Amino acid sequence: MKKVAVLDYGSGNLRSVERALTRVGADVTVTSDAQTALDADGLLVPGVGAFAACMAGLDAVDGRRIIDRRLAGGRPVLGICVGMQILFERGVEHGVDAEGCGEWPGVVAELEAPVLPHMGWNTVQAAPGSALFAGIEDERFYFVHSYGVREFPLGQEGGSTPLAPPLVTWAEHGDRFVAGVENAALSATQFHPEKSGDAGAQLLTNWLGTLS
Repeated sequence: MKKVAVLDYGSGNLRSVERALTRVGADVTVTSDAQTALDADGLLVPGVGAFAACMAGLDAVDGRRIIDRRLAGGRPVLGICVGMQILFERGVEHGVDAEGCGEWPGVVAELEAPVLPHMGWNTVQAAPGSALFAGIEDERFYFVHSYGVREFPLGQEGGSTPLAPPLVTWAEHGDRFVAGVENAALSATQFHPEKSGDAGAQLLTNWLGTLS
């Protein structure tokens, strides 16, 4: 049974995430303890609310260092909702420009859509070769957000680093935004797998299958 730590930094639907992971066979611990988060087979970073507030909570539990250390050792991390957004360089909400973790390039900003928040079920355009979306490419997932990443500059072409570029999954609400990213040990979704029924359960199962 894979051990998964859900990082408790004061933001996120901790218990619903815990229940969803338990249902798909994980041994789950909700924790703010750095060593527990580092030792787990997988780390899940949830998040709801404002970008800047989530970053403040993350820093309060040394979350950036935890994420960095896990990724440096090739240890899987999954971010969901604002837990995905804070992995990017910056977030701009209500005039507040906050620094993110900087794991990926891109800015979290308000969606350009006639109705906000984007709330409810939506399909995605899964990246070819996606492990997270294997077998559920045509399913719908549950979103609740007004902000997202509308551009993902890969910037990998011609570089000296042999890493494969991230796999980016997109969705549309008004315009196009990032719905998921898979980048070696780091994965994330803008939607809530724990609220996405059977499709969300399968996505979590797929992620568990990537844990060693």
